Amino acid sequence: MLPESTVCCCRNSHWRHSVCGNDHKTKTQTSSQSSSLYHVPVDHLVFDQGGNFLITGASDSRMYVLNARPSKGFEIIGWIEAPGAIVNLSTQYHTESKQVKVLVLCSKTEREINEGNVLLLLTLFVQQLTDSSGCVDVYGCLCKDVLHSYLYEIPHALCSCVLAINKIFGYCQQRKVLQSFRIPESGVKPSNAQEAVHLILEKEAGGHLLSPAFLQLSPHQTWLATVGRDGLLRISEISTMDRYVQLQCHSCWQGGVGSVCFTPDSQTLITSGLRDGSLVCSSLRLKLSGAGKANAATQYAQSVADSFESVVSSENTILSKMTDWDPQTQSMTSCSSFLTGEGKMSHEGEQEENYFVSPASSTWLDGKLDAVLQEETQQYAETKKNLRKNIKVLRDTIKAMIQENESLPDMEKLGHQEFNLDVEEQQRMQLEGKQEVNRVRKEIEMENLAKCYQREILKKECWDSMQVKGKAIKAFHSENEVKNYPMKERTEKELEELQRTETMRQIEQESSQLQEVILNTISGDKEEEEAEDSKTESPALTGSLSALYGGVNPHLYSQFNLHIREQKINQITLLKDVIYKVKSTFNKEFEAVYKQKEQEINRLREKNKRISEIMTELDLSESLWEPSLTDNECPERALTVTDSEIMVEKYLTPEQKEKEEQLKQEDERQGLAAKSDNTRDQALSVMMGGVLELKKEDVLRMEVPQPEFMSKPEVQWTEEERKSFKEFEKKAKELSEEKEKYRKTLETEMKKLLTSIKEATQMFDEKLTKLFERKVKSEMVIYQEELKIANLVHSIQTEEEILSREKQLSLKLEKARIVKNEIGEELKKHKETVDAFREEYDNTVTEDKLLDKGFRKEFFDVPGHIIDQLYKLYKRRPRVQRIKTQTENNQFKEGALLGTAPSDGPSLMIKAMEELDAPENMPEGLDPFVWERFCLARRAKVESEQKVKLKALTLAEMQAFLQRRTDEDEKAQLEIKNLIDELNSICEEKMRFRLDSMVQIVLQQGQVEVEAGDFIADYTNALLIHRKVIEDLNSTIRALGDQKIASMVECKDFRKGIIQQEWDHRRMRMHLEDLSNKARDIQTLRITQEIQDYLNEISNDNRVSKQLTTLETTLDLQKTTHQKKVEACKKQIKHLDRQGVQMQEKNAALDLKVADMEITVAERRNIYEAVAMGDNQETEAEKNYQDIILRKKLLNIAGAQSEEILILRAELEKLRMKNFPSLSQLDYN
Repeated sequence: MLPESTVCCCRNSHWRHSVCGNDHKTKTQTSSQSSSLYHVPVDHLVFDQGGNFLITGASDSRMYVLNARPSKGFEIIGWIEAPGAIVNLSTQYHTESKQVKVLVLCSKTEREINEGNVLLLLTLFVQQLTDSSGCVDVYGCLCKDVLHSYLYEIPHALCSCVLAINKIFGYCQQRKVLQSFRIPESGVKPSNAQEAVHLILEKEAGGHLLSPAFLQLSPHQTWLATVGRDGLLRISEISTMDRYVQLQCHSCWQGGVGSVCFTPDSQTLITSGLRDGSLVCSSLRLKLSGAGKANAATQYAQSVADSFESVVSSENTILSKMTDWDPQTQSMTSCSSFLTGEGKMSHEGEQEENYFVSPASSTWLDGKLDAVLQEETQQYAETKKNLRKNIKVLRDTIKAMIQENESLPDMEKLGHQEFNLDVEEQQRMQLEGKQEVNRVRKEIEMENLAKCYQREILKKECWDSMQVKGKAIKAFHSENEVKNYPMKERTEKELEELQRTETMRQIEQESSQLQEVILNTISGDKEEEEAEDSKTESPALTGSLSALYGGVNPHLYSQFNLHIREQKINQITLLKDVIYKVKSTFNKEFEAVYKQKEQEINRLREKNKRISEIMTELDLSESLWEPSLTDNECPERALTVTDSEIMVEKYLTPEQKEKEEQLKQEDERQGLAAKSDNTRDQALSVMMGGVLELKKEDVLRMEVPQPEFMSKPEVQWTEEERKSFKEFEKKAKELSEEKEKYRKTLETEMKKLLTSIKEATQMFDEKLTKLFERKVKSEMVIYQEELKIANLVHSIQTEEEILSREKQLSLKLEKARIVKNEIGEELKKHKETVDAFREEYDNTVTEDKLLDKGFRKEFFDVPGHIIDQLYKLYKRRPRVQRIKTQTENNQFKEGALLGTAPSDGPSLMIKAMEELDAPENMPEGLDPFVWERFCLARRAKVESEQKVKLKALTLAEMQAFLQRRTDEDEKAQLEIKNLIDELNSICEEKMRFRLDSMVQIVLQQGQVEVEAGDFIADYTNALLIHRKVIEDLNSTIRALGDQKIASMVECKDFRKGIIQQEWDHRRMRMHLEDLSNKARDIQTLRITQEIQDYLNEISNDNRVSKQLTTLETTLDLQKTTHQKKVEACKKQIKHLDRQGVQMQEKNAALDLKVADMEITVAERRNIYEAVAMGDNQETEAEKNYQDIILRKKLLNIAGAQSEEILILRAELEKLRMKNFPSLSQLDYN
């Protein structure tokens, strides 16, 4: 099965659509439907929420609309052209109006199709598209009257969008924000024009940290889910996008989330990882406040499921009757249909039309185009035929004219351009070709210019600006490679900063030395101590080994004196200079080794040249090792392009070609002239090998000339010739000895050269190994200095944080003190106001008590029993609503502080007192004048009591307000105290940080710090002990441990001896038991005849000899029997071999017969099949008739032959009778 890249599921039936890999087809999961729609991969598949349409999208800006119902056979309804490459698709189904809205996000740029800034909103009418057959044109494109389209343009490009009810939500990758747009009212008539309406951004919210992100709307159109490359899933309401819940579903290192979808009830979300190959199912856990929203989503899902229940059952019934889709079967079917001739085209049709594509790669739209083209071809076939015929006649006429023109004289010949029928068209095409060539040339020149500019920029930044270019040295006999340190030239600013720091540090050192000379009285002991200290290593160099590798700077601070920020900054500058010096020192050594390698390569080439000369003289053909510098060793090669790297032919202009041809001709003339001038050299090379003197190297080529008489037989030689032959042999022998001697000399020289090459290269490799070790040590030193710089930078940052914290605390403390002073002043004023109001309240209470005491004195003229009744009435008060106290925590207004109170309470009391002042409540026998006086007194008493109550309430409120102000003052005081404490702790921490600086120490090998454990180290009671004490203690412990181990070994050996003796004792006891058992067995043993013979035999040797004799006899007998059996087996094997040979011969003969018989059988079968295939009933009747005729003929022949036999027999009888006498006749006579 192929991997599926795009999958979508339908709501009205149980099936799905999928796209496999880079396939161009849409495929149905539970049916055999497969439709090829695109020549490019399908990127988008989406169903509308009503399950009516399946909409597809790809990068070729075409959208296809398919019927999503199995009852319709998943037919393709038509296609729509989008204004650009499709980036995203989203649908919205309106149940009431039976409309499907499709939102298409398009990109007008051809290079980048991951984002789009154009939105196309389509409205599809379900009834018109599913029932009407005239909704598309002949090319399958949907007509404009069956859909409404709106084109919108957005300010920023989006990577994903979804369509909601009258809203569009999108994600902007560039700004990393979630945006919402409101769709304008569509009251006007929908326009299909290309003018785009600009959408205004309605709301914006923060997005994911890693883009791009993708959106998904819940089925009930309320929740919005977003996923991104950071692996986060965010869910928010569409009304409040800035409030969301999020969950880490996938790892951002694996590409994050690829897609997300809701379940129909909107309670569960499924996310798929982009590269981790996992699916994560997440359920929403809504609290009590969100239970209503969850119930609404569930009810919506249930209502949708109920509405689709009947449709799903009917569609699934049709779907179950369809066959499953099999990719192999479908591919075999398409291949077989193509091979059997379906979709064949004539050769003539291929020449005249190029619109048809192969059936294996044709799409549905190609089929539509083919049908239209075939219809047009059939319609205009006669016209095309006539035109083609006329063109052919015209072509033949022109060819005849050209041939006739060729046979004419030169004066009468016409040029080929005279036969052009349409000169203007030819000139136009030539002009267009030239314009296209110029355009392409300009584009290539601009592209080359841009690349050259980019090359210059890169070269300037990465090559020209480098003071030391980065390169490497590779060993001759190993893969060891050492690289130098690429270094940029230090800028003027860096050099000025270094010069300033060194000058400042020099002044500081001289100042400190001068202070020591002035302030300290140096004694002889102190001078000796200082002399000893001066010999020790400087504290500034502790923590690194840079001084050993060229990183010496006398201006470095001591690590124990770095307390101020400026000192640390200066130390960082000086440490950078140390690193620069270490690198420069190593680069110098590197350059020396590099030059040595170049010299070694040059020497090796010279030696190889000499070796090649020797090998030429010795007639050897061995390959020599010729090393060279690699590309890493010569990085400047990357900046030059050789002719061998250019794989295409160089384009030359006509002027360049002419110039090159002239140069070739000039070189040829010079070569011919040189050959004609060097006749002397040619003669010398022919006569004497190019030299005037004989060299030693020519010994191997020398030959002793053979005398002429050696061609004659040896018998015909004279004495002089014999002497000459001996001299010839002597010279030849001497020459061969000299040759052999010279050959050995050359071989020895070659071996020495090879050995010297090997030794030199090995020595260089050893030196390169030392340089590599030096590089490792230099790297260690550089890392040590960089660690110092990192620690200093960290301390500076920490100190800056402390200072900024201190500054913040100081500002807070200053503000808190200002607030405290303001609160203190207000509190003082409020205390004075409260004290004054308390005095006023006390006076009012005193006046009220005086009114109560003076009641009887005021009514002294009234009898006593009436006075008591009046006093009770005086104390009686009507029931009215009590005045509520203010319990708010807000500060009181100015009116409350001045003692004002609401007037509703007294007015109600006065109204109630009027009822008590009525004459009906007057005691009997009381004078009305006295009653009126009593009412006035009681009213004055009531007013006094109300006044006391109101002032008491006001006083309570003022005291509460004063208490709050007091608490605020105490709180401000406490905050100031906390700030002061925190500021003091910060100052202490700052001082401790400056004094307790981090010091870097290089530990010796074998002395590694012990890693701290998880426990908290407490060094309050710890002591600092000298290392020698610890070492002595360790040696004592080690000696005591050795003694203990020796004692333990001795005890172990003694214990082993005891155990071994016990084991020997047990072994001897068991041996004793065995001997006792043997003695008992011997005593109880039964004596047989064999035993008696053995016991009676005096000599054991006789018994053994007898047994040996018997065994030898038995052995001889068995050998004889074995030999006989072996011979019998050999005879049987020979017999079987002969039978095998005979059987093979028979089989070979039978094989030949079988081959002949097979041929005969095949011929007869062919004859029979040929006859049987052509026979019918008439043939069978004819055959029967022929058989009857043949039988009749045979019977006639048989009768004739029998008559002939009778005649021949009679003649035979006559002849026999002639040869023998007849006795009967004799008797008769």
